[in-house]
Amino acid sequence: MKVYLTLLVVSALVTYLATPAMRHLAIRLGAVTAVRDRDVHSVPTARLGGVAIFLGLAAGLILASTIPFLSRVFEVSQSAWAVVAGAGLVCAVGVVDDVWDLDWMAKLAGQILAALLMAWGGVQLIALPIGGRTIGDSYLSLIATVVIVVVSINAVNFVDGLDGLAAGLVVIGGVAFMVYTYALARDASPGDYSSLATLLAAVMVGASLGFLPHNVHPARIFMGDSGSMVLGLTFAAASITVTGQIDPTVVSQRAQIPAFLPMLLPLAVVAIPLLDMGLAFLRRVGKGQSPFQPDAHHLHHRLLRSGHSHRWAVAVLWLWTFVLAFSAASVVVVRLRYAALMLVIGLVAAAAITYFPGLRRFFGRAWRGIGAAAGPARKLTPEGRHQDQETEHGKR
Repeated sequence: MKVYLTLLVVSALVTYLATPAMRHLAIRLGAVTAVRDRDVHSVPTARLGGVAIFLGLAAGLILASTIPFLSRVFEVSQSAWAVVAGAGLVCAVGVVDDVWDLDWMAKLAGQILAALLMAWGGVQLIALPIGGRTIGDSYLSLIATVVIVVVSINAVNFVDGLDGLAAGLVVIGGVAFMVYTYALARDASPGDYSSLATLLAAVMVGASLGFLPHNVHPARIFMGDSGSMVLGLTFAAASITVTGQIDPTVVSQRAQIPAFLPMLLPLAVVAIPLLDMGLAFLRRVGKGQSPFQPDAHHLHHRLLRSGHSHRWAVAVLWLWTFVLAFSAASVVVVRLRYAALMLVIGLVAAAAITYFPGLRRFFGRAWRGIGAAAGPARKLTPEGRHQDQETEHGKR
């Protein structure tokens, strides 16, 4: 685990140091989120933070390729470099979108091309985590891979609507996923438990952590589509890798883990973004609108209207992700009934805090303490501190 934690720190440092440079570049290029009638922010803010996220992720993987412990990950296949290539492609598409605005069809085409590029490099769903079943048809396998990647990308993109929300969700879910895949790899391969899935989770968490100090409310920069697409693609790649490369039948025999857990955990991690995306799709189609038509009815917007503050709305969504992700991951270390009990208790607590905004008074002092520890309040500037509430069209 020390190796993965080291790579996590390296990715975080690279992203943290690169983000201010990308902020200045975004201002020079005009990649700044404008204020619109449907938005909750009031000051234009720079985008292109996703480039710094990509640089941190790539730096972590490049360093990992030189570490003997992870040599098998890079020698067996080119999957790690395929993820870098796919992430680089969607990052480039996001940069173009952040600077010049692309329509949704162009972005979707870029996402599909990146998924195909990763599949060509070896990141492809070839097995299902249920009884070790394989997907016999190569075209069906390719289609399943593309669908998973595109859905994951857009799930992260949809939820990227408040300061620090998307980056924080990826950190929380990524840590749970990293712990789970590490335990899974150790149990499935005691002699060599290096894992591409754990490696991808570590550098993804590190890059998100490095970006978060610049993005928490009040944000000085947004990750933009370049960042949300990179994180969504990386998470999908990690999920596909652990599903296809670790035999769940072996793990379930040794640790009595349900065979479907490799699929359940990624779903638990992105449950909130997927729920938000699904509700948005049904809502817009039901009104006869395009499913890509922006509106102000995402989950985080509803939390704001119900009385939660900006930071507290973010904290509530972080809490839901924490409960779902870590309850699923806990199955590898505790009995199933204890994991279920943890889930129930967590859901009750999360629901209480969600539906009773007044409870935040009991935790407000601790939250303000965290904000104070992060640094003194910054003066408002033309480029810096609001968050766009709609991300599939309003760049972040």
